[in-house]
Amino acid sequence: MIKIYKSTENGLIQLDDFIPNCWINVVDPTPDEIERLSVEGIPMDFITYPLDLDERARTEREDDGKMLILIRIPYYQGPKADAPYITIPLGIILTDQYIITVCRWQTDIIREFESGRVKGLSTAKRIRFVLRILLSNASKFLAYLREINRNVEQTEDRLQQSQQNKEVLELLQYQKSLVYFTTALKANELLLERLQRTQLFRMYPDDEDLLEDVITENQQAIEMVNISSNILSSMMDAFASIISNNLNVVMKILASVTILVSLPSMITSFYGMNVDLPLQENPIAWEFILGVCLFMVGVALFIFARKRWF
Repeated sequence: MIKIYKSTENGLIQLDDFIPNCWINVVDPTPDEIERLSVEGIPMDFITYPLDLDERARTEREDDGKMLILIRIPYYQGPKADAPYITIPLGIILTDQYIITVCRWQTDIIREFESGRVKGLSTAKRIRFVLRILLSNASKFLAYLREINRNVEQTEDRLQQSQQNKEVLELLQYQKSLVYFTTALKANELLLERLQRTQLFRMYPDDEDLLEDVITENQQAIEMVNISSNILSSMMDAFASIISNNLNVVMKILASVTILVSLPSMITSFYGMNVDLPLQENPIAWEFILGVCLFMVGVALFIFARKRWF
């Protein structure tokens, strides 16, 4: 799918054909759409690289000045996915006439730009447009991270009550998401440092200041992800210890009950044998045996209580 936009005085409008200073948004393009972009002089590799979900963040530049900026952006797969939040590549291609974004899936960041809610957006100012995307990407990481922390807290509350495998596995899913975020943010940090050394992003003071804001937001996201990841890892270790301790308590109680039940059974089994036994002619033999059983159970209960087995 290819959509073409251009900023005007009345906001962002959608076009049918390529014109200078337009923004071309490409999402999961077909071979015909890739061929259409190639005809406009866009390198084929610049189009296909962002479609590979395993591509790392980096920059590439052609001899004719065309530039590819590949970043990792957050993507929400849904609560039932193996990892609710992952990262995917987003390619930003700069030419002397167009700015092109290429992604495998439609994302919230691009939707926000397409909706026209981003104030002061100009497709003619391509460097500024790229920096706005980078800033929005860092902010989206922080927003998704807050959602992860909120979901982890809710899962923790449920886990304290149920202590079932479902909640533990859910925490593991969010831990995977944090690992994806950590890897992507560190790769984006290296990319931003490289862009900061590029003269193209230091031509105007406003662009340089905006790039500093992007780097600050990205560093804040890295710190928050590290904190959340450490807290979640410690929490899972703590709950694993709690579950193991609860299992030990249950096994201890079951062992104690087994011993208490076996004491009367052992005594009565002797008096169930078909041989001559003491007190078999005594009329109070049953009461005596019952008293002995209760006495032994009482002694065992006293010992277990002293050792806090109950």
